[in-house]
Amino acid sequence: MNVLLLKEPRDGDSGPDPYIKELATLGHKATLIPVLSFKFVSLNTLSDKIFQPEKHGGLIFTSPRAVEAVRTCVEERKREWDDSVKEKWNSKSVYVVGKATAALVQNLGLNPLGEDSGTADVLSKVIIEREDRNIPPLFFPCGSIKREVLPTALKDNGVPLETLTVYQTAEHPDLEKNLKNYFTEQGVPASVAFFSPSGVKFCLDVVRRLSGEQLHGIKFGAIGPTTEEAMRAEGLAVSAVALKPTAEHLSSAISTALQ
Repeated sequence: MNVLLLKEPRDGDSGPDPYIKELATLGHKATLIPVLSFKFVSLNTLSDKIFQPEKHGGLIFTSPRAVEAVRTCVEERKREWDDSVKEKWNSKSVYVVGKATAALVQNLGLNPLGEDSGTADVLSKVIIEREDRNIPPLFFPCGSIKREVLPTALKDNGVPLETLTVYQTAEHPDLEKNLKNYFTEQGVPASVAFFSPSGVKFCLDVVRRLSGEQLHGIKFGAIGPTTEEAMRAEGLAVSAVALKPTAEHLSSAISTALQ
């Protein structure tokens, strides 16, 4: 059956997207349509902070894009990073959500904690349990569209935090055109999977319009509880939710819903 994935492709990865690959093993034809476009901002400020680890108690990454912004800064001062800065950060905690983010953090030479947390909400509980309230602020580079769950939880529990917006998120310029082409060429998919609340915001109206009366026959899937919540808030019946934000878990949930 046809499955439409509304997500971002993995940067710098020439192989097939893991979600497409996993769904294929389960007998489904998946197509990926990019939903978002990104622009890095505040890189000079970010560089200043990343190269002064002594001013912070640790790092928090909840998205691959934030790690990529840091990587951009590191590449400009690679020798300094490798000689001393990297190890100073590794003497502190480097918290992450998800395996994709953790892998990018490891590529920087850092040791991630919390990759199995799955959501910022769960990660915030890990941080609250681990961290002393008297540390310098944890540094949280993030996107322009972020939920306030983690900052609010840390603040309410006395864990100091400093945030910096390092990328802006917008709708992909070709999103509506790509969706129209997909529906024209392949028809209404058996399943549509969303990977972020932003994806729901930017795609749902177009998907509704193109699906027409067949909308109610689509099995909608979510990468996790935050996305599921955004979908239900828009009145969607969610048929599949990944237990963890991985290709295996989401593909399995979608495949079960399509049986």
